[in-house]
Amino acid sequence: MDKKKQSVVTDSYGADLPYKTRSVCPECKRTLDAQVYDNNGKVNIKRTCPEHGEFDEVYWDSAKEFNRAKGFASNARGLLNTNVGITENTGTNCPYDCGLCTNHHSHTALANIAVTNRCDLSCWYCFFYAKEGDPIYEPTVDQIRNMLKNMKHQQPVPCNAVQFTGGEPTLREDMIDIIKVAREEGYQHVQLNTTGMTIAFNEGYAQALRNAGVSTLYVSFDGTTEKTNPKNLYEMPKTIEECRRAGLGIVLVPTLIKGINDGDLGNIIDFALRNVDVIRGIDFQPVSFVGRMPKSQREAQRITIPSAIDLIEKQTNGVIKPKDFFTIPCVSSVTNFIETITNSPQYSLDNHFACGAATYIFIEEGKVVPLPDFIDVEGLFKFLNERAEAIKLGKSKTIESAKLLLKIKSFINEEKKPKALNLAKLLFNALVKHDYSALGEFHKSSLFIGMMHFMDPYNYDQQRVERCDIHYAMPDGRVIPFCAFNVVPELYRDKVQTQYSVSWDDFKKNYKGSDSPLAKYKRDTAKLKDDPAFKNAYGENEFFK
Repeated sequence: MDKKKQSVVTDSYGADLPYKTRSVCPECKRTLDAQVYDNNGKVNIKRTCPEHGEFDEVYWDSAKEFNRAKGFASNARGLLNTNVGITENTGTNCPYDCGLCTNHHSHTALANIAVTNRCDLSCWYCFFYAKEGDPIYEPTVDQIRNMLKNMKHQQPVPCNAVQFTGGEPTLREDMIDIIKVAREEGYQHVQLNTTGMTIAFNEGYAQALRNAGVSTLYVSFDGTTEKTNPKNLYEMPKTIEECRRAGLGIVLVPTLIKGINDGDLGNIIDFALRNVDVIRGIDFQPVSFVGRMPKSQREAQRITIPSAIDLIEKQTNGVIKPKDFFTIPCVSSVTNFIETITNSPQYSLDNHFACGAATYIFIEEGKVVPLPDFIDVEGLFKFLNERAEAIKLGKSKTIESAKLLLKIKSFINEEKKPKALNLAKLLFNALVKHDYSALGEFHKSSLFIGMMHFMDPYNYDQQRVERCDIHYAMPDGRVIPFCAFNVVPELYRDKVQTQYSVSWDDFKKNYKGSDSPLAKYKRDTAKLKDDPAFKNAYGENEFFK
């Protein structure tokens, strides 16, 4: 079947269940008409392949929470300049004509650049990594600079944040130089995705990363026990210790797998709070059944965002509740207001409402206080939308801003609010004066808890792809949404990495490292257990007894 000649359904983003969308066949990857519907209180996506039959997969575990999240759906402006040439078919056959195309609705909020496919671990649920004999993908520093320049040219909002990922990026000898290049190209936020091993065992490396320009480390961390976290349970305390010395913030990134670590969410949050001077957030990622994940385990191991949030409520003894989480595009209310005031396009998180959810929690006198406990989040968003609409209808910006100043305190419960947090002043300065310096202090005094559920071929929804704002840059100039890049890897990821790779033999000849280029990390468990950092890191649950 010609994958280039598929019908296109009308976009039904934000429509009530059931609604039509597009998906792919998990077996042959052809695009298919699909339906998202309420399946006895859960949300499923189903489609039928003429060759491989029907596929009916859980999308969200709660139709109620899906509909609540849908209430925050936002319509983004898209891009003024796309990365692929415009033809009569451009944008009509997602994801087969990607790069970004004219049908994409979001600018790049976070650019991903894979700097290597080498890794010193072999995690069974990994998207990909190179094995001995495989071609090695490591774009040159000049190629990386061109990728960064390419995303800086996006209009009307140039990309401002980049994450270097892999493989394990710190295996590259020139990683510091790559980070400096990102800063030279004007990127204000630079993330490094890592297991933390290099940082743990190389004193001063965290400081070198920070000096070069790393803003935040994204560190894999799947749990607080040997069962839930065989990857870096023993090494994480040393990574935290090094980052504490360097003043370098960490976001923990647990991959959630049902039956493996879904009983450890509360302990992960507790662990983060006990190290909140270094750990800025947790980005829980329900597992995506791509790469090395076994397809046969989907039903037993799949977990979706509502289920993960329910588990957090149970494992924190009701301290953190489902109502505390808001889907990511809810912040479009803030962006829309600022754009209306400034007449200037703003960085905006307009991805699909089903992609993720988040909240913030604070510690006040030893107790955990979620942000929605002391601020009427939905009321504030509604008020901002009303003020923006009033200005668009001709009302005075000065008068509408004054109304915000008078009203803003009414959304804040001063008795429950952390005493050190001057939230009314912070919000007014950010929304009206456009002074964002205080937001840094907000992040330092809180813990971000987020959910990001990347798709796989079984729950693939074209609407989510078209609104993705996490994009991979490629050496050939194209920019690919995360779930097109990784879920259908033969289209983009594998093809471009093969095209720009060098053979295993050639890479070995030019490799200057002291170990084998694919050397695997070997743990000295006894030594790590005796390390004071390990003994200080783990203990009884402190905040959710």
